[in-house]
Amino acid sequence: MTRITAWRRHPLARYAVLILALALVGMAYAAFVQAGKPADAALAAGKVDDVAEGKSLFVAHCASCHGTNAEGTGTAPTLIGVGAAAVDFQMSTGRMPAANPGPQAPRKPQPEWVTPEKIKQISAYVQSLGGGPQVPGAEQVDPKLGDAGKGGELFRANCIQCHNWAGAGGALTQGKHAPNLNEATPTQIYEAMVTGPQAMPVFNDTTITPEEKRSMIAYITQVRAQKDPGGFALGRIGPVTEGLVAWIVGLSLLALAAIWITAKKRQKS
Repeated sequence: MTRITAWRRHPLARYAVLILALALVGMAYAAFVQAGKPADAALAAGKVDDVAEGKSLFVAHCASCHGTNAEGTGTAPTLIGVGAAAVDFQMSTGRMPAANPGPQAPRKPQPEWVTPEKIKQISAYVQSLGGGPQVPGAEQVDPKLGDAGKGGELFRANCIQCHNWAGAGGALTQGKHAPNLNEATPTQIYEAMVTGPQAMPVFNDTTITPEEKRSMIAYITQVRAQKDPGGFALGRIGPVTEGLVAWIVGLSLLALAAIWITAKKRQKS
């Protein structure tokens, strides 16, 4: 007892107790966070069972490129922290699983095994690894709740450099391209903005608010439904295509007119 009493009265005893208390609090917090991850994934997927099923699907179909624990390899990047939204975008558009390596994964038909349920399960598993953007709800992407006029201003300020004013897409450097947005669903457009797939930058909620994202979706869906007053859309690529068509058609008409005039003169002579 004398030794214990002496230790308690030692000048460093209070610091030792403080360090021990901080260590216990840290371990309790770490355990709480670890226990909360499946709940976070369940929020993204709908049920906790999806995480376990998603892990099985991931190991079977995705681990060969992304690593057994989604840590990434020399072939594909890590998926820790990318969130469920990134998985849903890549798989729902058919970009993943990738068929062939290249500068950019193109949109393509999905394999037979890829269903909305399996996408949700893999998304839940990836969400459980480190959080990240989740799949938006129906209200977040509803074009009817957005302001198409405001969305057009935002789209022209941030997106037309790559996607064209009508979302028709365009070429980028090193074999990459900005895809056509006509096939993208409102959910996929929102997911692309918050995850920044491939060459696209990330537009987080600080840069463009969720309400502004919804307005941009309203603009994109409205433009794709517009009729072209000239009759020919020409891919809606812009003045380069229009000028090329005008040049070719104009020269062809002039050449035909010249042939017709010279043919008439020969007949008279």
